Amino acid sequence: MRSLISLSFILIFTVVSFGQKKLSLDEAIRIALQKNTTLKTAENNIQVSESNVKAAYGNFLPSISANGGFSWTKGQQASGSQNIGGFNIAVPPSEYQYRSYNAGVNGQLTLFDGLSNFAQLSQSKNKLESARLMLENLKQDIVFQTISLYYATENAREQMKVQADNVKENQKNLETITERNKLGAATLADVYAQQVQAGNAELALIQAKNNYETSKSTLLSYLALNVLEDYSLTDSLTPQENDILNTKLSEDYSNLSKLVNQALSNRPDYKSAQLNLESAQSGITIARAGHFPTLTVSGGYNLSSNDYSLLKDNYRYGVSLNLSLPIFSGFRISNSVQAAEVTEMNSELTLNDLERTIKQNIQQTYLNLQAAEKSLDVNRTNIEAAQENQKIQEEKYSLGSSTLLDVLTAVSNYTQARSNYISAQFSYIQLSEQLKFYLGELEYKKYE
Repeated sequence: MRSLISLSFILIFTVVSFGQKKLSLDEAIRIALQKNTTLKTAENNIQVSESNVKAAYGNFLPSISANGGFSWTKGQQASGSQNIGGFNIAVPPSEYQYRSYNAGVNGQLTLFDGLSNFAQLSQSKNKLESARLMLENLKQDIVFQTISLYYATENAREQMKVQADNVKENQKNLETITERNKLGAATLADVYAQQVQAGNAELALIQAKNNYETSKSTLLSYLALNVLEDYSLTDSLTPQENDILNTKLSEDYSNLSKLVNQALSNRPDYKSAQLNLESAQSGITIARAGHFPTLTVSGGYNLSSNDYSLLKDNYRYGVSLNLSLPIFSGFRISNSVQAAEVTEMNSELTLNDLERTIKQNIQQTYLNLQAAEKSLDVNRTNIEAAQENQKIQEEKYSLGSSTLLDVLTAVSNYTQARSNYISAQFSYIQLSEQLKFYLGELEYKKYE
């Protein structure tokens, strides 16, 4: 058993001490923002949206084209006869060739298309801004996911330390009880009971180590790092995290209506949904433009000649005004309008659903934050009481006024109290970051 305990300590010491790369939370967030493939794809798609805006501006500009050409024809005319003065004169075969040159510049400008060009410009701008906002929301989401995974890993590491201390405590108690048994001050049953308790502590340590390695692997995978490389997290809470633990956040976030309004003003995904609704409304204008006439003006300057030297002297130019009025299009325009109206209704439903979700998330997170705040206070008190009770029970047992079961219970309670306090700490910190995320205030620019 002692060999197994020694091996467990060696494994833990190896995990937390040697040959590891330090990975702080800030560094993890920077890596996530640099390597996330979904983020890279979204950034690339921004370029497409910017190009669409440029194309929409192009609808207000004339389309201009230039043309030029040259043709050459050579042939032979067969022999024949020609009647001249009543006499048929034989005509020998003859060759011929022609050359033709042409060049020109033509342009066309749409003067009116049912306001479709204005709607397309507005729609493309809204889609570009919506894409940028969703990119911002994605960055905030990546930051929050990294924070959550990082704290989950830190929690698992601290739980492993608690179980390692529990193994040491139980091993110490086992040695003490074994010696007391040799002196006749403890029963053999107490020795067996403590052996079972020490074995359970070793098993809990192994499970805690596995949980830590699994959590760390999940974090590294999310960061697109090699899960087989040896990384270690920061060993203690940062000053900012300690400030959070010492702050009554529920008092700062007590006005839920204010929080909701703040979220609706700040959340990039909500702003994006609003712009998507405006884009859908522009889509209706674009579709309805098909019912209106189209007015265009066109003009050109063209040259053509069979002799290149005379090309510039043979020219024509002109301007034309064209009005096109749709009379019947096989219900295609009506179908497009109806589809655009459905898109608008769905966009409005999406916006309303998102607003309800935001309200629910903020309310639920605030309630969870209140509960976590209370849990933090209770567990802080419990760990002090459990530690003191363990000392009392160990002293009473050494004096023969308490049973081993009382000691085992006290040790177990103290271990559980430490575990609960650690979980409460990280839960409180994570919930504070989660509320910032739901409010649209989670910082990401300083990590880029």
